[in-house]
Amino acid sequence: MSTPAKALLVGGPDELPERIVPITPPGSELKIRFRGGYEHFKVTSRYEETEVGRLPVYEWWERTEIAE
Repeated sequence: MSTPAKALLVGGPDELPERIVPITPPGSELKIRFRGGYEHFKVTSRYEETEVGRLPVYEWWERTEIAE
């Protein structure tokens, strides 16, 4: 059984419940649902050591609202 790839999220709302998240499949953007919208994160060329190992850094770049 393989372990899913993970990323470290940097920036965005301080209240995000998780900063280390699975990425399936790894790509150039992550979209995290949060408080009536989505927080968008783009992959960077950086890596950081974390409690779960060396992870790619995804940096916050915008928020979009969910249409109701």
